[in-house]
Amino acid sequence: MSGPEHRGTPGRGEGAAAHRDADRTAPHGLVGEAPPHGHRASHDPAAGASAPARPYRALAVTASNRASAGVYEDKGGPLLVAALEAMGFAVDGPRVVPDGEPVREVLREAVAAGYAVVLTTGGTGISPTDRTPEVTRSVLEREIPGIPEAIRAEGSAKVPTAALSRGVAGVADRTLVVNLPGSTGGVKDGLAVLARLLPHAVDQIHGGDHPGGHRGDGAR
Repeated sequence: MSGPEHRGTPGRGEGAAAHRDADRTAPHGLVGEAPPHGHRASHDPAAGASAPARPYRALAVTASNRASAGVYEDKGGPLLVAALEAMGFAVDGPRVVPDGEPVREVLREAVAAGYAVVLTTGGTGISPTDRTPEVTRSVLEREIPGIPEAIRAEGSAKVPTAALSRGVAGVADRTLVVNLPGSTGGVKDGLAVLARLLPHAVDQIHGGDHPGGHRGDGAR
């Protein structure tokens, strides 16, 4: 992926390069109906059975002026990568970019590339340079307010100032984007929330059924 500085090894996750090549043959890399927990199943008509599952692709992004300039080490991005891999996603990144327009560019590139998930860390506060929520919202087609609300509630139970985070979440095409705070504690709190709902949310975005027969809002 072109764009601002890319730190970390591209194509993290098992066989990520092969996934990218295969994904060019279908919109958003989706083959068949996606099961939960970050994996999609493909069907081989000749074999008459489901082929081995391939993981959805996810991208981790760190929005930080100082980390992108090398002033200090990015600590939040690696946490995103480890958590996404634990959920079963094939992960790229972390990409470390300045806050503002570079974040918007990365998000647009990720949507065009068909990533299923993009998690960002940083730039969600109330300082003059914190612009991640604004640029994220400009890319989204539908917001999912319950996700950032749950993340703020999780953090506020421990640190009252977590309520000041302005992170947003939503969908652009079939890419789910979620902003997490920049502190490692805020990232961990956000990931604790996402571990409970992210695989199911991605499954729903890609047309999966509600597990256990539960039919939520908008189900038919």
